[in-house]
Amino acid sequence: NAFSPTPKSYKFKRKKVVITFDNIGSGLISKGDKKLQYFAISNDGKNFVWAKAKIKGKKVVVWHKEIKNPKVVRYAWADNPSSANLYTKEGLPATPFQIKK
Repeated sequence: NAFSPTPKSYKFKRKKVVITFDNIGSGLISKGDKKLQYFAISNDGKNFVWAKAKIKGKKVVVWHKEIKNPKVVRYAWADNPSSANLYTKEGLPATPFQIKK
């Protein structure tokens, strides 16, 4: 059985959020060799900004230079997240999610 990558655990740190994924097959990739897209971050749960995100093994690190104490992270949180590009190497897209501190 093949499943899409889903958040397994997470750590909210001072300036970033580290998300560990389950169901990653042989690894996580940014589809199209572009920077990860469609991650949003907030320090109050109401006002979101587009975040930077980087794959590190089974984890994705999410941050934005103006968010000093993140409380919420979203991925592909939209009706039609066409530019969402976190996938497994086998081609399965990550499921949309929201994580709150």
